[in-house]
Amino acid sequence: MTHTLDFAIVAPSGFATDSSAVDRAASLLTARGHRVHVDPTARTRWQRFAANDDERLAAIARVAARDEVDVAVMVRGGYGFTRLLDRIDFEAIAASGQRWMGHSDFTAFQLAGLARAGLVTYAGPHAAYDFGAATPSAFTLEHCFGVLEHDEWSIECALDGPSLHTAGTLWGGNLAMVAHLVGTPYFPQVDGGILFVEDVAEHPYRIERMLYQLHHAGVLARQRAVLLGAFTEYQLNANDAGYDLDAAIAQLRAHAKVAIYTGLPFGHVADKLTLPVGGHADLDAREGRARLTLSDYR
Repeated sequence: MTHTLDFAIVAPSGFATDSSAVDRAASLLTARGHRVHVDPTARTRWQRFAANDDERLAAIARVAARDEVDVAVMVRGGYGFTRLLDRIDFEAIAASGQRWMGHSDFTAFQLAGLARAGLVTYAGPHAAYDFGAATPSAFTLEHCFGVLEHDEWSIECALDGPSLHTAGTLWGGNLAMVAHLVGTPYFPQVDGGILFVEDVAEHPYRIERMLYQLHHAGVLARQRAVLLGAFTEYQLNANDAGYDLDAAIAQLRAHAKVAIYTGLPFGHVADKLTLPVGGHADLDAREGRARLTLSDYR
């Protein structure tokens, strides 16, 4: 049964490159029986951002203050949250009971919220590129609303890695943002967790370097499993000479003392899961298949 939700579409990072996508997102959500509030930042631009820092910060506070809002969904990623982290009242947002959703640059908000206030957020669709796509992904919609409308949600997918049954706090997001926050007060200290990461337009050696940063910082060793999502939009060149993403992953598997899996349906791709950052995950992986059960996120 579909539950009616109040959505706020807001842009605390990059600007909408296609304003009609915001209209399509609002129409899709409305057609599914939900109510939609579109924040002014969803249609403005300042430099490479949706608005200047003060205006984007005000937009976050404005949405958080709306009692009727159930879900705040980001227009897109890009860049911008890093400039705001020390000015966001994460405790007030956590107390509001709202659910905040997005991915990419939004990872900075997610990890900072988890670190500063135990805030559970949702790594999932954006308004512009997912809800507002010319042909939205049925897979993405199924899993997004499955998580939003249920207290527990199970996923079955192909994951390449060792057989393992484990459980822990689910956390992570965009790899560049995860690595970027190491050593700051906005990096959550998660022990015995299940870390998931993805990225876009990052060459395999840079992906390996960021994973090594997490390895050398002791982050990977404290996890029960690492789930690698999609790494897209990069191009190998002559200097690589056979060094590709598979080689980078093999290198990490040989040195990091944690189970590493590939194939998680998440990232800068059309078909993506919705994953509660700070929620609980039970992972049961067997012979290339896995069942991921999500709970404790509401």
